[in-house]
Amino acid sequence: MRAHPPLVVGVDGSEASLRALDWAADEAALRGLPLRVVYASLWERYEGAALARDLGGPSGHVAAEDIVRVAGDRARRRRPDLPVTTAVVPEEPEYVLVRESRDASVVVVGTRGRSGLADALLGSVSLTVATRAHCPVVVIRGNHDNRATGGGHARIVVGVSDAPTTAVRVACEEARRREVPLEAVRTWRRPAHETVDHPLLAGSPERLHEERAAEELETALADAPPEVVLHRRTAEGHARQVLLAASHEADLLVIGRRRTGQFGPRLGRVAHTVLHHSACPVMVVPDEDNTEGRHAAAGRPHRT
Repeated sequence: MRAHPPLVVGVDGSEASLRALDWAADEAALRGLPLRVVYASLWERYEGAALARDLGGPSGHVAAEDIVRVAGDRARRRRPDLPVTTAVVPEEPEYVLVRESRDASVVVVGTRGRSGLADALLGSVSLTVATRAHCPVVVIRGNHDNRATGGGHARIVVGVSDAPTTAVRVACEEARRREVPLEAVRTWRRPAHETVDHPLLAGSPERLHEERAAEELETALADAPPEVVLHRRTAEGHARQVLLAASHEADLLVIGRRRTGQFGPRLGRVAHTVLHHSACPVMVVPDEDNTEGRHAAAGRPHRT
């Protein structure tokens, strides 16, 4: 019998990664999954030893082992019944975490690091993993209490396109699992070239676009489980602005990832914006037909 795929969290010893670790431990316990704590750093492999000598330590490798040991102990204290394993991998973290995503249920990462330069690098790691992972990725953002459940808003928000997507299905599962309502948001905009004197739009041009958005929303939610409490909302404006506003009243924001294009997986402007500015954790969900051979041999991702 095949074991359940673990929930993977990337750590680096920073405060942001410890917040991600706490959230991941709660989420793994909620799902009944083991937690795998991964520390990966090519920088430590080459320069960690010199840094460790300056700090009175024997080697960079020992420092890395200390990071995952402390992280593993923290997760076990938080969730005593949670199976926890740890790993230290002296490779580029984005490569390691994308590779881990092939056999993971979810990958969880933080956003910021231990210094100015590390902040920029770790931000790039989070973005690359969210772009290229083969499973959903949660980027821990916002002024939250590090809890995956029992948050202050008791609500999940999902950005909805004009058809059923994997992101909608996953958002429904998250809402059902947490027993909280799901707010499904579909935005609409009137084209800039459209004028009110058009014969088909005389009277109330906005209403036609809003009605179309409402119809598309219903189509996207057609397969939602009946036990999930749905709050449907259409809103005029840019999707990224509407979703950012909604993130202030949510415990989790779920968005989809665009299909693979000519140059591989990519994130749109909406995803980029919410990943950088959301007030709550963001889950990025790849379409099921966009997993790039999840169980095939792992390849090294391009840096972004």
